[in-house]
Amino acid sequence: MKTILTQPSAGPVINALRALGYNARTAIADIVDNSIDAKASEIDMNFDYNDGNGYIEIKDNGSGMNIEEIQIAMSIGSKDPRHKRKNKELGRFGMGLKTAAFSLGKRLSVLSKQGNYIVERCWDLDHVSDTNNWELYTNIPEEVKVLMSDINNPSGTIVFIDKLDRFMRAGESPILPESFNKKIERIYKHTSFVFHNILSGEISMRINGNAVEPWDPFLTTHDFTNPLRPRVLKDTSGLINVSTYILPHASYLNQTEYRNAGGIKGWNDHQGFYIYRENRLLHFGNWLDLFPKDQASQLARVRIDITNKSDEIWQVDIKKSTVNPPDFIKNQLKAIAKEAREISKQVFYFRTQSNSGDTTIRSNVNTWQQENVENGTAFKLNRSHPLLQKIMKNTSDENLKDLKMFLKLVELGSPANIVIVPKVEEELMQPITDSDKELISQLAGMYTQLVDSDDSNELINIILMTPSMERFNRFTIKTVLEERNYVKST
Repeated sequence: MKTILTQPSAGPVINALRALGYNARTAIADIVDNSIDAKASEIDMNFDYNDGNGYIEIKDNGSGMNIEEIQIAMSIGSKDPRHKRKNKELGRFGMGLKTAAFSLGKRLSVLSKQGNYIVERCWDLDHVSDTNNWELYTNIPEEVKVLMSDINNPSGTIVFIDKLDRFMRAGESPILPESFNKKIERIYKHTSFVFHNILSGEISMRINGNAVEPWDPFLTTHDFTNPLRPRVLKDTSGLINVSTYILPHASYLNQTEYRNAGGIKGWNDHQGFYIYRENRLLHFGNWLDLFPKDQASQLARVRIDITNKSDEIWQVDIKKSTVNPPDFIKNQLKAIAKEAREISKQVFYFRTQSNSGDTTIRSNVNTWQQENVENGTAFKLNRSHPLLQKIMKNTSDENLKDLKMFLKLVELGSPANIVIVPKVEEELMQPITDSDKELISQLAGMYTQLVDSDDSNELINIILMTPSMERFNRFTIKTVLEERNYVKST
């Protein structure tokens, strides 16, 4: 059958791409994804008001691009989403850099360095509209270059966006500096949230020179956060990890903790599912139409981790802000959400209705809870048990540290947690994790205060008699104590 090649008109298509539904926060996050894919360890975002003619610069120290790579990166639709991608890769359609930038302004300039070579390209949408052709500049205009930073690292990339008609305008006039700064503040909060896992690793980000600190929506380090049993689901592309957290009741949070835990939308709007793809947040703040939001469920937050292999079946969109899990996964998530919401209600009402005389709580009174650990499973005391919460709340700061240490010893001494492993020879150092080193250090600090003796051998003996410490030999314990300055090197 005869066909005819039909070339889309550049001007209308470019302007349609500008209207994909990005806001400033999601657009910046999509551009930052490219820096992460380039293995950058430092990402600097700078927003300059520039007397109403503002510009945005995103600079990284990643792998950079050569001439072929920058041409591909600046081409519209440079990736087929059906093709297999690298592990951990965040990009999908080959559209994000361009569409995100075009949603902010009409000119996108990219400068990249790899080895001793610097390459550059520039899209100017005014030129595309005037010519109605897909004409990409091979050089960045001098008026832009004078505003751009230098790439001082051996490699890296600068994304520069100006003619910020969408970011800078309120009708016919530029937005005021105060509104500009508020936009930057919202971008900061969004970045600290969306990339909180990545920021907790080896990547640092700055916005106008200010370090972006990660915001953990699950309060995983808080003593009264209750992590429920993790689940593993499976779709047609692989395994899906689900972790459920019941946040502390407001009475166990100080004012700063309570305000921070409310996040960018407030407590009620942060309940629900949080869907992560390669450790990057895609979607949050609802129950995927499985349940309505209600006040008593606001303590329940459920984390779902997928890989980029699940993009198609989960219908991840170009903006990486909307997903739709398959129905058979939703059915399993519904059961998980139902349990989380029930426990949230029990914790919520148990604290707020304690004067009613109802001092029971049905599903949250187990004293132990099972958790997956590196070597199998372990049993942990339920720190959210209402009675334990009451005791800890009424314990002075001076004694709370000792109580927590005792609870840790109780956990270590549980028969279910004791694993007999053969020791290596006494004079050989065993493999030991940082967390075990920290535990040995905490035990040494506690026993040093309790035992009136300066004998280092006695301290080592006491630690060796502590449950779960019998898996280490004397030499390993002694070496750790020497590293932490609890005993002198011999």
